[in-house]
Amino acid sequence: MAALRPGRRALSPPLCRALAGRGRRLAPERGAERRDAAPNRVSRFCPPRKSCHDWIGPPDKYSNLRPVHFYIPENESPLEQKLRELRQETQEWNQQFWANQNLTFRKEKEEFIHSRLKAKGLALRAESGQKATLNAEEMADFYKEFLSKNFQKHMYYNRDWYKRNFAITFFMGKVALERIWNKLRRKQKKISN
Repeated sequence: MAALRPGRRALSPPLCRALAGRGRRLAPERGAERRDAAPNRVSRFCPPRKSCHDWIGPPDKYSNLRPVHFYIPENESPLEQKLRELRQETQEWNQQFWANQNLTFRKEKEEFIHSRLKAKGLALRAESGQKATLNAEEMADFYKEFLSKNFQKHMYYNRDWYKRNFAITFFMGKVALERIWNKLRRKQKKISN
């Protein structure tokens, strides 16, 4: 994996600021060891210690999604921890789903091409050594069949994706309110002293 770079968060700016904290540390990368579909990928990259942002890496070889390395503030509240863990779990779940889906897609595509070429009496490679291909109409048959066969799977994925994102948004709101409440309490203490 190439060196990671800081990236924009998928969060709205006010909530990003609400989630930002001082003295964050990198959360351990999980999920790669649980990936059954693809070999382990371990990044040797370590963001700077004084960074206070999540770091987004280059697209994953198998899922085509950009992995996020989450940072943990030293004084992370239980609510902030729950939000971060939910975000990590959602990222791992999403990476796993698309790694498996892409692997299945590639495998079935190759099988489809091979079977169609065999039915036509053609070899996988032309005499010139180039890989034989099918035309766009024939491939459209494969894409339609693949989408139809996986319709239910994608429907469940979308349902779960929306549930997870709603939960993340809900916890982001709770964390933002908790931080505002803590700031107000600190100001009241200063005024009363």
